[in-house]
Amino acid sequence: MSEKLGNVWIFIEQEGGKIADVSLELVCKGHDLAKRLNVKTEALLLGDNLSGCVDTLYSYGCDTVYLVEDPRLEPFTVLPYAKVIMDLIREHRPNILLFGATMKGRELAPRIASEKLAGLTADCTDLQIDNFEDKANNKSYTDKLMQIRPAFGGNIIATIVNTWDDPQMVTVREGVMKMDAPDPKRKGKLVKVQPKLSDADTVIKVLERVRADKEVDLKGAQIIVSGGYGVGSKENFKLIRDLAEALGGEVAASRAAVDAGWIDHDYQVGQTGVTVRPRLYIACGISGSVQHAAGMKESKKIIAINTDPAAPIFSLAHYAIVGDLNTVIPQMIKAFKAKA
Repeated sequence: MSEKLGNVWIFIEQEGGKIADVSLELVCKGHDLAKRLNVKTEALLLGDNLSGCVDTLYSYGCDTVYLVEDPRLEPFTVLPYAKVIMDLIREHRPNILLFGATMKGRELAPRIASEKLAGLTADCTDLQIDNFEDKANNKSYTDKLMQIRPAFGGNIIATIVNTWDDPQMVTVREGVMKMDAPDPKRKGKLVKVQPKLSDADTVIKVLERVRADKEVDLKGAQIIVSGGYGVGSKENFKLIRDLAEALGGEVAASRAAVDAGWIDHDYQVGQTGVTVRPRLYIACGISGSVQHAAGMKESKKIIAINTDPAAPIFSLAHYAIVGDLNTVIPQMIKAFKAKA
C-alpha cells in the first residue's frame, strides 16, 4: 500500500502583519495543485502578532494555517525561521513547499533544502502536476511537480522534476501566478505552534533596518508604456514618459534599456524583472525577446512600435506600428489629447 501523499505548503512572507502579494499568488496556485493531488493547501505563517492575517489566508484558499508567533521571529532572520520550518517538515511531511523568489525566500529555501536533502528549483515561472518517466533509471513517477523555469539566459524553457526526498521545493517569481479573488466566507483550520528555539538559533540580531520603497509598482498598473534599446538614449526616454503621462499610465522598460543605464531596474519588465498584466501595454523600440515577452504577454491589449517589420514583438501585438518611435509617439500624444 502506497504512503499517503503529503499536503501542499506555502511559506507566507509578511512585513508588519501585511502579507506579500507573492505569497497570496502562491496560495492560489498551491490551492490548484492541491486540488489536482486531492490533498490540502496549508500555510506557514511565522512572525509575531499575526492573528489578523489568518482569515485572509483562508479566503485565498488555505485549508490549514500553521501559526508560529514569537517575538524572536521579528524581524526576519534566517536561522530561527529555518529551524521552525524544518521541525514542522519532519513532523508533518509535506509533498510540496512553495516560496516566493524574494530576498527572504531565496535566503530561506536553500538552507531548508540543504538540511532536508531535498531538491530545490529556483525562479520558477509555472508549476504543473504530471507523471514522469525516468528512462535513464527505468523508473516511473506519478503526480510529480513539473517545475518550469527559463534557462540559458531565457533562450529555453526547462521543466525540472525533483525525485529527491520530499518536499518538492521551489521558489517562484513574483507576479507570474494569477491571484484569484478571495472568498471571505471560506474558513479553515488554525494550528498554533510553539517554536523550539535555542540561543544558537537566535544568535543573529538585527541592529538597524534601512528600507527604501520601490520607485514604481508596475504589477497593479492598468496602462504601461515600455521602452527598449530602440529608444536610443537615456534622454530619449522622455518620449516614453510623455506618452505614459498623457495616457495616465506607468513607464516601464526592457532589460536592454536597464542594462544600458537609461532607467532603474525597478521599471524592468520580463523574466528578470516584473511580470505585468495591464489592460494596455505599449512596447516602444522593444524587439520582443523571449525574456521580455514572458513578463508582458498576458496583457489584454498590446501595441508595438518598431522600425523592424520582422521584430518578434509583432507576433504578440494586437496592433503593430512599423515606424520610428520619434515620429509615432508625438503623433499618438497629439491624437489622444485632441480627443481628451
